[in-house]
Amino acid sequence: MTGHRPARPGNTPQPLARPPRPGDPSRRPPQENRGPNSPRGGNGGGNQPRGGGGGGGGNNPQPSPWLGHPLDPTPRPDPTAGFIEYLRWMRARLDAFKDGTKAELAHQVETTINLGARLKVLNERTQRLASDTFQVTCPWRIRVGGAKGPESMLLPAFDHLGIPYIPGSTLRGVARSQAIRELMRERNLSWDQADQAVAPWFGHLQAEEKDSAGKVVFLDAYPVPTRPQRREDPDNSKTGGLAVDIANNVWKWNGKNLEYSTNPNLFFSLKQATFLIGLRKGSGCTDEMLDQVKQWLLRGLEQGVGSQVNTGYGRLVSSGRSPDKYQGEFLRLPFELEGQLIHGRQVVNWRPDKNRYDNRSIAEVRPVAFKNMLRYWFRTFALGVLPVDQVQEWEGQLFGAITPKQKHGWIHVDLLDGKVSQPEPEPNQQGRNKPAGRQEGILVLSLSGECQNYASQEDQEAAKKLFANLTWMMFHLGGVGQGARRPCYSRQNRERAPWWRGSTLIPRSEDAFWELPKLVAEFQKLFQKRLENFFAALKTLTKQAINPNSPRSVGQVDRDKWPQAVDANCQIVVCSGEEEFNKPYALATLHRLGRQGEGRYDKFLCGGVQVPSPVWIADLGDYQVVTVFGATADPRKRYLDELKGSADGFGVIWPLR
Repeated sequence: MTGHRPARPGNTPQPLARPPRPGDPSRRPPQENRGPNSPRGGNGGGNQPRGGGGGGGGNNPQPSPWLGHPLDPTPRPDPTAGFIEYLRWMRARLDAFKDGTKAELAHQVETTINLGARLKVLNERTQRLASDTFQVTCPWRIRVGGAKGPESMLLPAFDHLGIPYIPGSTLRGVARSQAIRELMRERNLSWDQADQAVAPWFGHLQAEEKDSAGKVVFLDAYPVPTRPQRREDPDNSKTGGLAVDIANNVWKWNGKNLEYSTNPNLFFSLKQATFLIGLRKGSGCTDEMLDQVKQWLLRGLEQGVGSQVNTGYGRLVSSGRSPDKYQGEFLRLPFELEGQLIHGRQVVNWRPDKNRYDNRSIAEVRPVAFKNMLRYWFRTFALGVLPVDQVQEWEGQLFGAITPKQKHGWIHVDLLDGKVSQPEPEPNQQGRNKPAGRQEGILVLSLSGECQNYASQEDQEAAKKLFANLTWMMFHLGGVGQGARRPCYSRQNRERAPWWRGSTLIPRSEDAFWELPKLVAEFQKLFQKRLENFFAALKTLTKQAINPNSPRSVGQVDRDKWPQAVDANCQIVVCSGEEEFNKPYALATLHRLGRQGEGRYDKFLCGGVQVPSPVWIADLGDYQVVTVFGATADPRKRYLDELKGSADGFGVIWPLR
């Protein structure tokens, strides 16, 4: 519940003390105020282990994730309480180990709460009140509501008891917007004209009295407690789908400069949730009007509801039905990913001997990972032919942006039937001889509603052409997720895990567009054709004089400096040669030249901590594709010379001339 916690029997309520200011040592409650059953022996619920932090090798007590208020140092929220009952006791931001305890508490929420009984009551209420009900299911995740909780954690919309739901007002907005868009197309109306034309169903302040109010009542939609139908599905019988999620914006613009920084942020969304939708007839509503509104709502929900709908969130389809084709869809590609997998959030495990939390990443097929990779490669190619400000403008137009002006974007990325078909091997001796991890799914690209409604037909066709060729190049330049810059390779001959590294992305399509030639020279021509098609589409969209045969120079190149751009200082090559130590030729050569000692490599060639490698390698079986940023300076120039000198086959893809 969201109100004040009731006093325990026999306790006289005391007024709460004023919270201390940040940095005040009185933030941590004194030891004598801890309850007798305080968890893990922490100091007053604070995150600093007894004796201070930093020292390892002892039996350090696990930090408590709870706030440790003097009046209730060890809260025990009832499992049937809303999830916000946990979050309001979360650690303060200034405490040590705050990231670990935050992850632990979030994990407790999704594994402890039991909302099943309450959800059943709420759904029975909807059944009694509604004139028509139906169920819709989210193929992946949904984020409705943007409220911020403790430590600015994004929370889904929740009712007064902390139960996640979709407000009826949101559903009404989805149905009305869909109706307006359809009437605009069917009757060639402006938005304002169509807004008034839907008054007989939804009402309008400027309409006649009989149409001033809506005819249909939209009830709040609550999750249906469901059990998994497949092994990889979550058990939503208790949570209704509530699950920890993560956002990690690795690349961001700072003025005209790109900055790289990992910044993972936990939040909550609903995963593969099923909702019961209830519609009730209002005054003057006929069966035909109710059915029409229902159809608008179904089509609107299929386009997405809530935030991040262009990134795979929020699609809701009729339960038990998978749409043959989304509106605006132009590409559907089955794929496999082998090696280091795409991961979502992390769960933590306290190491008392090390006085720290260890993280374990949870593999999840995430459409946001594919969209971010498409965005990355669009940016790197566009920077070679367009000024930075135009790259920023079109990156935002195509993929969405918040600043300097909010844009939803023209591309909608979805993943269907995503699953982990082979778990990653354990990082111990038991996992040594196990195969590499594997994920699979179906990548779906569609033009967003914004593009379909406001872009010209010429621009829509150009956007399809651009993304089709960009997707092809993404699949043949590297992987997705952890280890994306290296192909999957075995380390099973090593003494320590990880037993596999790298990421190989494999399209599984019989379409001729995805067929690859056997010879290096033929692949060189094919890749250059894809590049030319990409730049032709970009020229159509931007209306700029783009000349990929004379690329721009984005920034200074030196041993320790290179732009993440396919510009005049970049080279993309295709090569073949002898494998070494279970590594393809291009990767073996990279490691041989970059090795500086046991486990150490030249970070200006192979990358390092907070230094993304300037070299991407994709292994396509008969040959490898190698992208080298800042290729005009050593050690990258020397690497390319070595590749060419010892290769069985070698061809330059970029520069084009």
